[in-house]
Amino acid sequence: MSMFDGLKFRNISSPIHRIDPRAKFIYVLTLFIVAVFFNQLIPLLILFFSQIPLVIIAKVKKEWFRLIKGSSFFAAIIFIMNVISLYFYSGYSSFASIIEQASAMTVRFIVLIESFSIFFLTTSPDMLGLSLEQIGIPYEFCFAFTTAIRFVPVLAEEAQTIIDAQRARGLEIEGGNLMKRIRNYIPILIPLIVNAIRRSLELAEAMESRAWGAAEKRTTLYMLKMERRDYCLILISALMLAASIYVWLFIKIPTLTQILNIQG
Repeated sequence: MSMFDGLKFRNISSPIHRIDPRAKFIYVLTLFIVAVFFNQLIPLLILFFSQIPLVIIAKVKKEWFRLIKGSSFFAAIIFIMNVISLYFYSGYSSFASIIEQASAMTVRFIVLIESFSIFFLTTSPDMLGLSLEQIGIPYEFCFAFTTAIRFVPVLAEEAQTIIDAQRARGLEIEGGNLMKRIRNYIPILIPLIVNAIRRSLELAEAMESRAWGAAEKRTTLYMLKMERRDYCLILISALMLAASIYVWLFIKIPTLTQILNIQG
């Protein structure tokens, strides 16, 4: 459950944290679009390594690495499933090409995880909700979205606490076959669901006691204002998207197998 720390905001002073959430979201959306465009390994690796300097500047290396490490299980599943499907149902003539294509799909998944991790690690839920309000999204939707973002790491920490408590009582989680492992998680899921329902009821009572929704037009203490660095990031995102579209349409990217001249 510690992998969810990679999606929890870290209140650190860094240039990345000070960028407007709207500019960072445009950048993340651009990375998402570019990652979907390409299915070759080389451009996806470039996307992956190009984000590492942002992680270093934002001072969230530990949390970012923990998320990448935690998502390696899902990455391995994606890789294995792609190898199997490409081996039996694709027209690739060499096994090296199959491995490269499966690796590309795996790296694409990691790039998407990496980009959203940087966004959530460096963006306060309050500022994110405020930015959504300022672009015209109704406050009810903004509140629901930011509350969900806040609750995911909290529920992850609570699940880890319940797992530790049940292990201390002698519950064996990892042992046995698949069905036994599923049954072993029932004593964890039931208290987690009960606590989640209790927490939602407490939140509803707190909102009602503060007359949530009584005023049709809300006022805010802070107002986000785009600065030069924010416009620079948006410009970089636009140039990145334009260059990617040009490469995707007019330039044939060689595969790693062709560069290394690997025969199947």
